[in-house]
This record gives sequence, C-alpha cells and structure tokens, in this order.
Amino acid sequence: MSLDMRPAPRLADNLHDHVEARLADAGQRYTDGRRQLVEALRRVDRPLTMYDILTHVTDMPQSSAYRHLTVLASSGVVHRLAGTDDSGHYELTDELSGRHHHHVTCATCGTVADIDASSKLERALEQAAALAASETGFVIDSHRIDLVGTCRNCR
Repeated sequence: MSLDMRPAPRLADNLHDHVEARLADAGQRYTDGRRQLVEALRRVDRPLTMYDILTHVTDMPQSSAYRHLTVLASSGVVHRLAGTDDSGHYELTDELSGRHHHHVTCATCGTVADIDASSKLERALEQAAALAASETGFVIDSHRIDLVGTCRNCR
C-alpha cells in the first residue's frame, strides 16, 4: 500500500480562481462574503475559530459567516476541525493552502496547533494507514490526523 504523501500542489498562487471553480462545480457562487472569508483564512497561517474569523471580517454577521463556511466546507474549500466544544476551527484545505499538515488540540482550552508533516511522521502514518486498511478492508486514499492532548499553558 502506498499513500500519496507528496506535498499538496501549489494552488494557492491562483487561489481565488480555484475556489470559484470549486464553488461553480457545486452550483454555488463566489460571493463577496465568501471571498472575504477565504482571504481571512489565507492571511492567517493557523486554524481560526469563528471569533478569530470575525475579528478579520468585521462587517459580516456571525450567522452569515457560518452559512458561508458551511458552503465552503461542502465545496472542498474549507476544512472544519472539531474543537473541544461546538465552535470548531476553520482553515483552507491542504490542497488550496499548498501545505499538508496535521493538528493537535488541547482538550482543556481548545487551542489548535499545526504539526508539520515531516517525512518521518508521514512514514509512520503510512504504516498506521496500512494497518487500518488491513483491519477494516478499506482502501485508504488520504489522511488527516487530529491529536488531542493538553497544551503547555494548561498543564
């Protein structure tokens, strides 16, 4: 079994063209509000909570932001990471950000940190994926790893 562990293609160079195409494929429009959210996620190199997003996109009601993020997620533009509460964190998908990575979440405060996908980590994940495939009968195409622990500030 071999997973494609190469870095994601650099779609970030013409990000808005790719986002517009994905939304069009899903029968959706790339509205100004959605563009503002994509830009906010592009500018900040970490997953953002709704509170964080609204500090970057100040003229958007929270309900509109949630609706736009739902469309962006279902269209493969945004990835929602589950948090320790219902709020979650949002980021551009690996493919659109051009950066394959994983996450660790603090079970106490909900802080999310990125983990770079080093070659050593990816080899270990490939072995784990092979084991999971043999035990479940699934064919594994890709992976996302979200680890949960306690951050330095909460220990």
